[in-house]
Amino acid sequence: MEKYIDIFLNSYSGYLEYLKNEILYWKWDNYFYGLIAISLIVWLLEIVFPWRKQQAIFRKDFWLDVFYLFFNFFLLNLILLIALSNVMEQFINDILNVFGLQLMSIQLFSISELPKPLALLVFFIISDFIQWNVHRLLHYVPFLWKIHKTHHSVKEMGFAAHFRYNWMEPLVYKSILYIPIILIGGINLQDVFIVHFISIAIGHLNHANVGWDYGFLKYIFNNPKMHIWHHSKKMPNKYGANFGISLSIWDYIFKTNYIPSDGRDIELGFDDENEFPKDFIKQEIYPFKK
Repeated sequence: MEKYIDIFLNSYSGYLEYLKNEILYWKWDNYFYGLIAISLIVWLLEIVFPWRKQQAIFRKDFWLDVFYLFFNFFLLNLILLIALSNVMEQFINDILNVFGLQLMSIQLFSISELPKPLALLVFFIISDFIQWNVHRLLHYVPFLWKIHKTHHSVKEMGFAAHFRYNWMEPLVYKSILYIPIILIGGINLQDVFIVHFISIAIGHLNHANVGWDYGFLKYIFNNPKMHIWHHSKKMPNKYGANFGISLSIWDYIFKTNYIPSDGRDIELGFDDENEFPKDFIKQEIYPFKK
């Protein structure tokens, strides 16, 4: 137990030093300024090419979502996710050691053996498919839906709504995503950086106030005209549709796609949204409310 506590505490100090360097020193793979750059570019696209022209530039809950953007991307990692990830890695290693195994020994294959562009593509597709399935669970399992309600409490869509989610949601995603990443192996930090920022750019655009569907590419990539219906208050069933994260192809393959019409002016939210809290702290503890 003492070993896990040390890992937990060292993760805090290590990430704090990393975050300080991210803010003070610019480099090409800088998460801090990369997030700011993507956010400003997509926000500018909203301003220049607004789909809902009556929607204010500083839309409803704009500043709440901007706070979520930085809290979930940086502070949540500092407070919880990095430490738990390191503890989980050590815990899995300890369990495997009992059976005389190591992480390397349970890998099905290593994508590092593939050409770099193909390795990145494989990692992107596998991780997106896993996240598509996790997203469906967030809608189908009652307690997970209580967690996911924070994201669906958005009433006016904009780029920063992408990061409005409860602190427990990335725990669900990362816990399930961690195992297949171990099994495929060969993933380095640079690979994760490239794929992660591609996903962020697509996610920002999906939530942005722009009316694009990317033409024939809409059957491959998630897009604003498709994702708006995922947030619709009126759905064809109680679980929802259009669960794609970056790729829409999974919804078309498994028949969970739903775009009945132009969704520009549809009402967003969920049926019992009047009971859902409006402030950040109460939204964070909402899943534990009876």
